[in-house]
Amino acid sequence: MRVCIDTNILAYAEGLNKGDNLARRQETINLLNKLAQEMIVIPAQVLGELFRVLTGKAKMSTLVARTAVMQWADSYETLDTPWSAFQAAFDLTTTNYFQIWDALILSIAAENRCRVLLSEDMQHDFTYRGVTIINPYTAPNHPLLVQIFT
Repeated sequence: MRVCIDTNILAYAEGLNKGDNLARRQETINLLNKLAQEMIVIPAQVLGELFRVLTGKAKMSTLVARTAVMQWADSYETLDTPWSAFQAAFDLTTTNYFQIWDALILSIAAENRCRVLLSEDMQHDFTYRGVTIINPYTAPNHPLLVQIFT
């Protein structure tokens, strides 16, 4: 099963969040470690957003942020953004009221035969073209996460 990762998941793994940074960071790292490396894919869009978050919110230098982003790209398969994904994203913004960049990530996940998109800030349990958005921080764990972990 292929699992797509959203920006907020990577940002938490980098230690960024509004609450208890260390607890959420560790929870996120544990989550990623439970997944087989070959299952995880990251859209190039997500890596661009992560760079923006690291240099903006986290005030990292561009050199440090670039290094962090490149480490994620080296660790997991990075997905390109074809025009067809933009077309699908435009439809998602029109019919399901997604933000364009979230819709783009979801459409890229669908085009790349992902089954799950892990995201804290999208529509939990929404399914599009076989991809289910799961907030991994909700309890109890979504049945698809349970299936992945067993």
